[in-house]
Amino acid sequence: MTDRLYFTGDDEADRLLVREPMALIIGFALDQQVPVQWAFSAPKVLRERLGTLDPSALAAMDRGVVEAAAKGRRVHELATYVAKTYDGDAGRIWTDASDGRDLQRRIAALPGFGDMKVASLSAVLIKQLGVRPPGWEEAVPAHPTLGDVDSPEALADYQAKKRAHKAAVRAASGA
Repeated sequence: MTDRLYFTGDDEADRLLVREPMALIIGFALDQQVPVQWAFSAPKVLRERLGTLDPSALAAMDRGVVEAAAKGRRVHELATYVAKTYDGDAGRIWTDASDGRDLQRRIAALPGFGDMKVASLSAVLIKQLGVRPPGWEEAVPAHPTLGDVDSPEALADYQAKKRAHKAAVRAASGA
C-alpha cells in the first residue's frame, strides 16, 4: 500500500487521495472531463474552499454553494449518494464489498461512474491501496489504467499512451 497516488504533482493533494476516500471518489468523478492532474487536485481545492470533504457535510450544504466551489453538480450528487447509502463513509464502498464483483457494482452505482471509471478505480484500489475482497483478481482490468501509475514518470507514460490511443482511434474513424 502507498501513502500517496502520483496523480497531481502536488504532494499534499496526492496524499489526500489516499487519506480521504471521498477525495479519491471526487477525483475519479472529475476525471475524463478535465486533465488528470486537475481532476485529482480538485479535492484539495474543494476542501480549502468548503472546509470539508465529509460526504454528509457536503450533502447538507446548499447545492449551489457546492456546485459553485466544484464548478459542477457531480460533487454534490456523489456526496448525497455516499451520505445516504454509506452513512457518510465513502471508504465503505470498498471495505464493505463482499467480493470483486460487488466492489465493481458498488463503484458503478456512483453517480457518473461508467465502465472506464469502474475499471480504473478498481485498479487503483487493488494495485495501489491493497483492497483485496475475495475474487479481487477478476476486478483488475487487463489494460493499463491509473492503477498502474506509481510515480510521476509512470503518470507521464500513461498519459502519453492514452493520447496515442485516442489519436489512433480518431485516425481509424476518419479513414
